[in-house]
Parts: sequence; C-alpha cells; structure tokens
Amino acid sequence: MEYVYAALILNETGEEINEDNLTAVLDAAGVDVEESRVKALVAALEDVDIEEAIETAAAAPAAGAAAGGSADAGGDADEADESEDEAEEADEADEEDEDEGDGGEGLGELFG
Repeated sequence: MEYVYAALILNETGEEINEDNLTAVLDAAGVDVEESRVKALVAALEDVDIEEAIETAAAAPAAGAAAGGSADAGGDADEADESEDEAEEADEADEEDEDEGDGGEGLGELFG
C-alpha cells in the first residue's frame, strides 16, 4: 500500500509519477524499496487518470451506502429488538432446562 500512497502523494503535489520520484518518496518514508514493484506501479499508472479514478472510487461507495443505508436505518432498531427478544427467550429456555433436569430435551424447543 505504501507504493500506492507514494504515487498519490506525487499526484497531489503535481509531481510526475516516475521511478525516481516514487523511489525518493518511499526512501523518505523509510520504506525498503523494491525496484520491481516501483517499475510495475509506474507502468500500471501510465495510462490512468488518477483524479478521475479517485472521483469514481469515492462516488461508488457513497451512492451504495446512501441507497442501502436509508433502507436499513429503520431496520437496525428492529433487529436490535429482535436480538434482545431472542436472547431473553434463550435465557428462559435455559432456565427451564435447568429446572426440569431433563438432560437436554429442552434444546429441541430452542431450535425448532
């Protein structure tokens, strides 16, 4: 990840993303630089518009979260209530099992 972060730093500062600049940023950060990884990243980013990629990546999760988040907003409270009810029922069933001493026959009530 530090290689990608270094490329983003270079992009943000307006510097060219090349092997020398990328290596310099990584060296300054104290990273043990692997030349093959630097070359691979520079080659991979050669035809990429980083600003466009950032905008696209930032917009996709936000749109998905907005659509899914509004539908789940009311559901979270209901799920919490259901979880509490299920926990209480399980506790009651456990107490009944202990009282009856039936050796596990009460487990059928929990699961079916």
